[in-house]
Amino acid sequence: MFRSFARAASLTAVATALAACGGSKEASNAAAAPGKTFTIAMIAKSSTNPVFLSARTGAEAAAADLSKTLGITIKIDWRTPANEDATVQAQRIAESVNEGANALLISTSDAGKVTGAIDEAVARGVPVMMFDSDAPASKRFSFYGGDDVAIGRQVMDELATQMGGKGKIAILAGNQNAPNLQNRVKGVKEAAAKYPGIAVLNTFYHAETPQDAAAEVLRAQNAYPDIQGWAMIGGWPLFTTSLLNDLDPKKVKIVAVDALPAELAYVEKGLAPVLLAQPTYKWGYVSVQTIMDHVYSKKDVPVHVNMDLVRVSKDNLGEWARQLKAWGFADVDPKYLALPK
Repeated sequence: MFRSFARAASLTAVATALAACGGSKEASNAAAAPGKTFTIAMIAKSSTNPVFLSARTGAEAAAADLSKTLGITIKIDWRTPANEDATVQAQRIAESVNEGANALLISTSDAGKVTGAIDEAVARGVPVMMFDSDAPASKRFSFYGGDDVAIGRQVMDELATQMGGKGKIAILAGNQNAPNLQNRVKGVKEAAAKYPGIAVLNTFYHAETPQDAAAEVLRAQNAYPDIQGWAMIGGWPLFTTSLLNDLDPKKVKIVAVDALPAELAYVEKGLAPVLLAQPTYKWGYVSVQTIMDHVYSKKDVPVHVNMDLVRVSKDNLGEWARQLKAWGFADVDPKYLALPK
C-alpha cells in the first residue's frame, strides 16, 4: 500500500509541475518549431555508471555532427541523477519540459515510476525516446536497445560453453526494479534450464556502482564458496580491479554484459573469457539521430531500433580496444591497442 501511495503521490507532483508551465499548446509549439536551438534533455540511470557516461559522449558527438548537417544548434542537456532514483528521474522529466526541452532521451531505473511523467510530457507535446531500459507501456515513440531476454540467454549460453556445460552458477543482476535487467535475468534462467549440468544457486541484486557490485560478488562467494560461474547481466564489478585479485580464473568463470576499457583486463587474465559488449556510445549517438529524424525531420522511425551485442574475447581484444578509442575513450590501455587483432 505504501509503495502504491508513494507512486501516486510522485506522479501527482510531476503532473502538477508539468501543468505549471502553461499547458500543452506551448510545449507542442516548442517541439514543432525549435528555431535555431534544439534541446534534448538526457536522463539516464546514473551519472556514476561509466556506461551512461559513454552514452552521453555518443549523444554529444551526434549533436555536434547533426548540428553541422542540419544547420541548427543541437544541445544535450544532461539531467541524470548521480545515483539511481526513478522518482528523481520523473521530477527531472517535468523540469525539462517546464524549461523548454524539445525532446527527452531516457533510460529508466523503474518504468512504473516514470511512465506517468513520460505520458504527461508527451501530452505537453514533448516527444520521448528511450534507450537501454524501456518504459514500454508509456507513450514514448521509440526505444533503442537490445532484446533483453535474448541478451540474458546469450550470457548464459556463453557461460555454459566456458564451463563445459556443468557447474554451479550465480546471477549478478543490478537493480531489481529495472525492467531491462528483469528481462535479462529471465533470459539467463530460461537458458540455464537447457543445461542439466548447470545449477543456478541464487540471483544477487545490488546498487549499480562498481564498488557495490564487486562487494556483492565477494559476499556471495563467501556465502556460496562453490560458485563456479557468474552470469553478469551488467559488467558493474569489472570496472574495479578487486575481482582480478580475489577470484581465481582456474576456479571461477565470468561472462558479463559490457566491455569498456577498464573491463578489458578481465578478458586478458581469463577470468572473463567472454564479454558481450553493448555499444554504449551508440546509445547516445543512434538515439539522437533517431530523435532528429523523427522530431525535426518528420521521418517515420521504428518503434524498436535494435541493438546487437559485440562478442569480445582474446581473439578480437585489440580490434575492440581500437574501436573504443575511435569512440573517444581516452583510457584504453596501449597494450590492448597494440594487439594484432
